[in-house]
Amino acid sequence: MTTDAIDWGNERDRARAPIYRARAADWRVGPVVYHVFVDRFAPPDPARLSAKRGLYAPPRILHDWDEPIARGERLEDLGLHSHELEFWGGDLRSVMSRLDYVQGLGADVLYLNPIHKAFTNHKYDADDYSEVSPEYGTRDDVRALARDLHARGMKLMLDGVFNHMGRSSPMFKDALENPASPYRDWFMIGPEHPGGYLGWANVRNLPELRLENPDVRRMIWDGPESVVRSYLRDGVDGWRLDVAYDLGFKYLAELTAAAHAEKPGSLVIGEIWNDPAEWTPGLDALMNFHARHILLCYLGGKLGGGRAGRLLQRMVDDAGLESMLRGWLVLDNHDTARLKHTIPERNKRRLAQVLQFTLPGAPCVYYGTEVGMEGGDDPFNRASMRWELVSEDNDDLAFFRSLIEMRRRCPALRIGDFRVLDADHMLAFQRRTDRATDTVIVVANASGLAASEVIPVCEPKLANFAPLVDELSGAEFRVHSGTVEVEVPAESVLVLRTRPPEKGYSPLKRVR
Repeated sequence: MTTDAIDWGNERDRARAPIYRARAADWRVGPVVYHVFVDRFAPPDPARLSAKRGLYAPPRILHDWDEPIARGERLEDLGLHSHELEFWGGDLRSVMSRLDYVQGLGADVLYLNPIHKAFTNHKYDADDYSEVSPEYGTRDDVRALARDLHARGMKLMLDGVFNHMGRSSPMFKDALENPASPYRDWFMIGPEHPGGYLGWANVRNLPELRLENPDVRRMIWDGPESVVRSYLRDGVDGWRLDVAYDLGFKYLAELTAAAHAEKPGSLVIGEIWNDPAEWTPGLDALMNFHARHILLCYLGGKLGGGRAGRLLQRMVDDAGLESMLRGWLVLDNHDTARLKHTIPERNKRRLAQVLQFTLPGAPCVYYGTEVGMEGGDDPFNRASMRWELVSEDNDDLAFFRSLIEMRRRCPALRIGDFRVLDADHMLAFQRRTDRATDTVIVVANASGLAASEVIPVCEPKLANFAPLVDELSGAEFRVHSGTVEVEVPAESVLVLRTRPPEKGYSPLKRVR
C-alpha cells in the first residue's frame, strides 16, 4: 500500500471533510460578486442609443457618457429629485459587451440594480415587474445575458424591490383614483396617510404594497407566473431583496421557499442593515452591512483590534457560519459613499479591501471601486464608469486583481471555518479547512504605529518552526510552539499561509 492511498486525517478531518466539499460545490458560498448600476456601467452602441433617444424625453435627461454627475433639485409634483431622472444610456446589451472585463477581473457573480420597468434611472419605483424598463432592454436581453454568463461559468443576480412600487405604476394610479379598482387593496390607501397613501419611508414616489393581500403575494412569488419564479426560469440565479427587513420574517421565508422550489440552489439574499442573527433560514443570507460598520469603526479608530475581533466572532456565532459564508461583504454600493471617499487614505483603504476578501462571505464589489473611482453620497456614488482608468498602470486595479488571485490560491478564504485569535492590539483571525496547508492567519494593524504581538496559531497540525509566508509581501515568519510572533507595520495587514510541503523531508508527511 502506498502512502498516497492512506488517509492521514484525524477524527476532526474525517468528520468535517464532507462539509468543506459541500461548501466548495455550492456557488453561493464565497463567490466574488460584481455589482453594476445598469444605466452607468457601459455606454451603449451609438446606433442603439440613437434609436432609443425618445425614451429619455423630458422631464428625463440623457447625458453624454463623460458628463459629470450633479445633485438635482427637488420636484415636488413628482415626489423625487431631478437627478433621479438623469440618464447616461447604459443598458443590458452594453453590460453584455463588457463581460470579458468582468470575467477577467475574476468575478463569479454579476449583480444588477433593478431592471424592471420604472420611471427613474435607479428603478426602485417599479411600474411593472413583468417588463424590463425599455431604456435597459427586454426579457429576451435578460435571457441572453444569463446564457452568456452561464457559458462563462458565472451567475446572474437581480434586485427585487417587492416592498413597494412606483407612483407612476398603472396599478397604483387605478387603485388611487378608482375606489372600485381591483388593485385598491394592493396598497395602503386611506385618509390616515399623508397624501392619501403610505409610501416607503414616507417617500411619496414609493407607495407600499400590502403583502398581506394574497393576490399581491401571488404576483410576486406565490404564483407559477410570479415575478420571482418567472425570472428564475429566464435563467436568473437568484434575487437580492431590497429593504428586506420591511418584508418581515414570514414573507421572506415564503419568498425564499418559492425561489428554491422553482430553482433549487438559487440564492435569496436580503438587504438588512441590522444584526444578522435570526434572519436565516428565512433568507439564505444577508448583505453584511453589520460587518462593514465594525470594519469602518475599527479603521476609524473607534474600535480597537481586540474588540473588533470579538464583535466579529459574536456576529458569526449568533448568525451561524453557513449563513455568513453565503452573505455578501459590502464596503460600498449605490446607497453609500464610495470606498475612496469614505477612506481616502490609501493604506487604510487597502487594509479594508484585504479584510473584505479574507473575512467569511462573498466580497461584493461596486463597479468602479476596483479602478479607484471616487464619489460621495447619492447621486455622486452613481457616476458613469470611468473606463479610461482601466489600464495596466492603475495601482488600484492591480491591487484588486491581486486580492482575487490570493483568494483563489487560498481555499480557506472561501470555504474555511472562522475563528478570531487572541490579540491585544490588532485584529487577528484564522480561516481553516481539514487540510493544514489551507490554514490562513490574518493579522491587521489599523493604527498609525507598527505593532508586535505573539498570536496563537490554532491549527494543531502546523509543526514547530513551520514557515508562514505573507501572501501580500512574501515576508516569512515561523511557528513557535503553536504561536507566531509578528511585527505589522502601521496601517498594514498580514495574510499568512504555510508553504506546501517541499520534496524531501516534511513534517506534514503523515498529516493532511
